[in-house]
Amino acid sequence: MKSRAPLFDRLVGHVQTKPVSLHVPGHKFGQGLASDAQPFYQGVMAIDATEITGLDDLHHPEEAILEAQQLAAACFGAEETFFLVGGSTVGNLAMVTSVCRTGDILIVQRNVHKSVIHGLMLAGARAVFVSPQYDAVSGRTAGVKVNDIKYALEHYPQAKGVLLTNPNYYGIGIDLREMADLVHRYGKPLLIDEAHGAHYGFHPSIPESALASGADVVVQSTHKMLSAMTMGAMMHVQGKRVDRIILKQRLAMLQSSSPSYPLMASIDLARREMDELGEQLMEQGLLAVKYFCDQMSRLPRFQIHNQTEMQDPFKITITDKSRNLNGPALAQELEQRGCYPEMSDINNVLLLFTLHSTIEDAQRVTQAFVDIANGGSTILHENQNLQENQITSDVMINPSFLEDDLIGVSEPVPFDTFSIFDEQSECVDLIEAVGRRSAEMIIPYPPGIPIVYPGEVIRDKIVTYIQQLIEANVRFQGSFIGSTRKIHVKIDK
Repeated sequence: MKSRAPLFDRLVGHVQTKPVSLHVPGHKFGQGLASDAQPFYQGVMAIDATEITGLDDLHHPEEAILEAQQLAAACFGAEETFFLVGGSTVGNLAMVTSVCRTGDILIVQRNVHKSVIHGLMLAGARAVFVSPQYDAVSGRTAGVKVNDIKYALEHYPQAKGVLLTNPNYYGIGIDLREMADLVHRYGKPLLIDEAHGAHYGFHPSIPESALASGADVVVQSTHKMLSAMTMGAMMHVQGKRVDRIILKQRLAMLQSSSPSYPLMASIDLARREMDELGEQLMEQGLLAVKYFCDQMSRLPRFQIHNQTEMQDPFKITITDKSRNLNGPALAQELEQRGCYPEMSDINNVLLLFTLHSTIEDAQRVTQAFVDIANGGSTILHENQNLQENQITSDVMINPSFLEDDLIGVSEPVPFDTFSIFDEQSECVDLIEAVGRRSAEMIIPYPPGIPIVYPGEVIRDKIVTYIQQLIEANVRFQGSFIGSTRKIHVKIDK
């Protein structure tokens, strides 16, 4: 059964009958596709079908999709698995809105993806934020402390559950077994955004999965570290702490009523690949990682930050120790040499290898770093002050901008869909916003993790950090703060 890809097989079988389409989609299996588009779209459109007889229905699966999801559950260790066609975003929305109602409290890791915040807004729920730890050497965020979660559970016994991100964007994780045991002792469900950990548990060099650690609901982006098409994801469930009927209802509300069949089939194929060749392919990818790290050790200008026990080896964070290039500038240098990193922050570049990365990939990106080291930067900073700051400072610009007065656990923060618009707001210069309450989320992208939430008091250290991000040419999503240096704040009544 593991060798089957039931949805993909059913789609291929349907195409081979040469059917006449009298249904959507309008392209009719790619008929009349422009000649320049045919090499790219012909095969995909051939299986771009809809909920006709024999092809099943994502929102009420009984045949091929049901079997594909059951095979996925067995592969990833879940009791039940749901295919997601809106990425981990829709899974996070469904998780939060299934557990929370208006006024409820959810204990949340502060540096969660914006989709978790949007879920809280949709639910009208409140978040008790637990601040993550920070790596002072690299300036990266790490995981939350078990004791901080325990403190939150003790002080907010009415909380509906705990939602954590593991691993984070940098591949840094925590001991989820200990965390699951703690949360379950308090009778709460542990919800995990494992968007970057769909490959966990398939190789001894990789941390175990959230499901294996005891989490109740886990969301994974099958497209991030595995081989599904972009937006392909899964939600895995086990145990009885979260009502699955409500979960299914929320997914039906939040997912498209016209889900992409090529996308779902790619999830099916990614599962089959892991069932049949998972550990073998992971080994090949890890060989590419080892080659790259070995070669980079010969370039003293660049630092690969230490791999910890809970670190995903496929995620590699690199700093220019000379401080001549900050993260975005180093990323631009790599891009000019045809190598496109996953993301950059103000200090670092993040490279993402997967099970399909090759030695040839590793050789090419290594050569790019050699070229940068030998030839120097081809990029001149437009802002001389930024260049001087980067060169003269040996200390990472740390996003724990509250380090000296950081509170591990926040008071409940209310969220609702009208939190940005329910009061009058005005647009002010960033420097004038200190002490005011934000009327918008400030989201550097990637990774899409808010650093300011609606209603949050804007402190001077946050403003300083935002200014540093702007100077470093970090992009912001859903805000014009990068180009205008202005922010919307609420007018206090």
